[in-house]
Amino acid sequence: MNISLKYISLFSFSAMLLLANNGFAQQQITLSQAVEIALKNNLDIQIAKNNITAASINNHIGVAGGLPTVTGAVVTNEQLTGLNQELSNGTITNRTSVASNNSNIGFTATMMLYNGGRVLATKKRLEELQHLSQDQLNVSIQGVISDVMLKYYMVVQQQNFIATLKQSIEVSKQKLELIEARRSAGMSNDAELFQAQLDLNAQNQALQSQNIIIEQAKDDLLRSLVMPPNSEIIIKDTIIVDKALQWENIQVSLKNHPSLLSAETQIGINKIIEREVEARRYPTVNLNTGYNYTRSQSAAGFTLLNQQYGPFLGVNVSVPIYTGTNNIRQIQVAKVNTENARLQKEVVLQNFRNTAAKAWESYTATLSLIDAEQQNYALAEKLLNVITQRFQLGQATIIDIKQAQQSFENSGYRLNNLSYNVKVAEITLKQLASQLSN
Repeated sequence: MNISLKYISLFSFSAMLLLANNGFAQQQITLSQAVEIALKNNLDIQIAKNNITAASINNHIGVAGGLPTVTGAVVTNEQLTGLNQELSNGTITNRTSVASNNSNIGFTATMMLYNGGRVLATKKRLEELQHLSQDQLNVSIQGVISDVMLKYYMVVQQQNFIATLKQSIEVSKQKLELIEARRSAGMSNDAELFQAQLDLNAQNQALQSQNIIIEQAKDDLLRSLVMPPNSEIIIKDTIIVDKALQWENIQVSLKNHPSLLSAETQIGINKIIEREVEARRYPTVNLNTGYNYTRSQSAAGFTLLNQQYGPFLGVNVSVPIYTGTNNIRQIQVAKVNTENARLQKEVVLQNFRNTAAKAWESYTATLSLIDAEQQNYALAEKLLNVITQRFQLGQATIIDIKQAQQSFENSGYRLNNLSYNVKVAEITLKQLASQLSN
């Protein structure tokens, strides 16, 4: 599963450059662009990609020990020695500062012929490590997408509540204007005027506070995008919930999550390590070949010049007889690590199942609440309009219109929260099922 390739395009690159190079200019950003920028800038993903590159480079038969090694050596020694020599034929040599030279030039090639299958096991382990790096990259990608989507929709949620506040503020302005007109005509008192002004001031303060919350939510999003905090972004979007999720499909897809695939790969790696350790109990057979040149020269003595050269070929067999029970203990430890890997996979699977069950319960329950709350919001809006009209006709009090405004704002707040909560549950379920996309 190569999820990372899906999000790399010329469009995403251009969008990222435009945002990065123009940090103070306002730039409208969509969810797709936000995900693409995060995938491009996220350091964890870059590290994971580097790990894949390193694992790919390391996945070679030479690293596993399956290729011959060739070494060359050149040694030369010059000496000045004293010589006191008596030969059997009566010759006596007694000299000082006798110059001599010993030189050796050669190269040796060693080819492993057999080591209990350890080379093949190591090569297989290197392949699995490369697969593990890819799974870990996919885990990081799913995590980044989920994080960006949650923070993106948090901004959308807070902005949606602004619309409710502004609509209620317009009603308060109309109310204040009407009371001022009535007061000028002697039909209203100062108490109603002061109360209407206080209500409008409170709503304006609430609007300012909400704008601060939106800016903080945008800052959180910018951190996820790894963009400068002074970047000005504009988000114009709504929360649209996918109501077509099926619990059976989620359960089946859990097993394809990169974290579980990574855990399964780790089990396979540990089994291979068992074979590698087991192979140390078998003999190792190496083929050695090469060429040597040896030259020894002395200014005095029995041998004035000795020179030898030529190729050689040999077989080296190493048989482990006793290693202080180290091999046995390493095999036992390798089997324990394999069992731990199995248990870790079960832990991950259990956690995913529990998280999915909670998210599904939240998803289904909140969906049912949204339908009812949407009706409540529509009714609250109608009620506010009716009370506003009645207030204009003098058939409703300032308290009536304030209560209608509060009902309208509270319903809008609940509807926004429910929409975000069900979106969070949807994102969680899709992340667990590896179905997140921008």
